[in-house]
Amino acid sequence: LNLSSATIRNEMSDLEELGYIIQPHTSAGRIPSDKGYRLYVDQMMIEKEEQLSQATQEVKELQKMLLDREDKMEAVLKQMARMLAVNTNYATMISAPQVRGNKLKFIQLSRVDARQLLTTIVVEGNVIKNEMISVEQMLDDEALLKLNILLNTNLNGLPIEEINLAMILNLKQQAGIHAGIISEVMDAVAAVIKDGEHVEIYTSGANNIFKYPELADQQRASELITTFEEKQLLSELVQDTLTDETGTGIQVYIGSETPIKTMKDCSVVTAMYELEEGMKGTIGIIGPRRMDYDRVISTLKTLKSQLDTIYKKEDGRT
Repeated sequence: LNLSSATIRNEMSDLEELGYIIQPHTSAGRIPSDKGYRLYVDQMMIEKEEQLSQATQEVKELQKMLLDREDKMEAVLKQMARMLAVNTNYATMISAPQVRGNKLKFIQLSRVDARQLLTTIVVEGNVIKNEMISVEQMLDDEALLKLNILLNTNLNGLPIEEINLAMILNLKQQAGIHAGIISEVMDAVAAVIKDGEHVEIYTSGANNIFKYPELADQQRASELITTFEEKQLLSELVQDTLTDETGTGIQVYIGSETPIKTMKDCSVVTAMYELEEGMKGTIGIIGPRRMDYDRVISTLKTLKSQLDTIYKKEDGRT
């Protein structure tokens, strides 16, 4: 670069004064601050909006796994978390898609025997909830048909969060002597809402943290491992990603920017994936602040695109 040492010292002094580099202790050199990493990441994301034509090897492997998949969603997501951890050497997390905010598609009451009915509730995204209901007296076919018509006429296509007490009271009034059945059906619908509020999170590669000296001291590593094991705190990252209004579906948290205090010495990159309308989840990669942002963001963008495309195509075939 043909620069003198004095010029470099002056430039570093300016960068330090501006807050882009810091000196961890008096005998240390300078390292990028959170502000410095933020500048780099923001510039990189602007410059890297080019088409991701060359998928990395790990994304190709994940794509093949998704195309060939025969397992249930849970198994696919767990395997995806493991593969990302192995190929990136960072810790990973993936949340299961949430049904929160979805609409009721169908409710079906079916007779099991003289004293039991099976309630099947289908929500957008083909999420199915089955519940057994006990009845005091057997319902004939006509009464069962009327209850099915009553429920589906009033509830089909309705967001489950919009079902209120007045609506339930009206249904019970129309059901007459079968009002108790309506109450139990609505309890089952409430269980679907509750399930949608619970975030299932799969993690992998937490031990990768020990590969990075700045995260490997006993206290930091212990706090991070506990965060991965307990998982409740990770739901904050999931909700932040799902409510992202930037439209990119990618968020980068550097150091203290993360909503999780135990990750203040880490960087976290998250991506939102969508299986179909309303069915969204989060993929996250957690590593040191000096992580390979370019590779991580490219991997998540490509993986997000593959998940969106593959599952939407499959939905179209079914």
